Amino acid sequence: MTVVVDSQTVKAGAAVSRATTGYDAGKKTTGRKRHLAVDTRGLPVMMMVTPASVHDAHAARDLLFRLRLTHPEITLVWADSAYGGELVTWAKDRLHLTLKTVNQPRTKGFVLMPKRWVVERRISWLMGSRRNCRDYEKLPSHAEAHLAWTVMALMTRRLTKPVADWREPRPPPPPQPGPLRIRLHPWTVRLAPTPP
Repeated sequence: MTVVVDSQTVKAGAAVSRATTGYDAGKKTTGRKRHLAVDTRGLPVMMMVTPASVHDAHAARDLLFRLRLTHPEITLVWADSAYGGELVTWAKDRLHLTLKTVNQPRTKGFVLMPKRWVVERRISWLMGSRRNCRDYEKLPSHAEAHLAWTVMALMTRRLTKPVADWREPRPPPPPQPGPLRIRLHPWTVRLAPTPP
């Protein structure tokens, strides 16, 4: 099984304790960091919330250890360059996981990252819920539970969405009326049809 790992920093609300928040120098944001591990279809496998001051490589040790305990079938993990370095050898020696990093291309503008776009899409889906735009939970465990609740709501909505059967023939589109012509001597006026 293959998973993709990434993190996201969000600002914390005013009621959140300073003991559970931190400053992310890379994003210049004070708050919490969400670490997500998703499979190749974008379904979450593991979610973890830490203070934003915790580096991705340090939090990934705990995340990968939890993944190994709960999902021993995982063999390959894709991540960005923040998870590289000693973490690659640590995951190989201690957990028997192959951790591969995807470097960002040196082009300007938006570029679809190979192997990593799945987790980026999941993060954007989580941000579609207004409650997840900022972390208001007092405890990190409550924030993890709220993320799980959001994922369950998204998956329930996807499962209950009616799907059209591709085997049923589609009805033909209604005929579109042509433009109306009114002949006035010596001009011809073309009028567009009124929409139904």
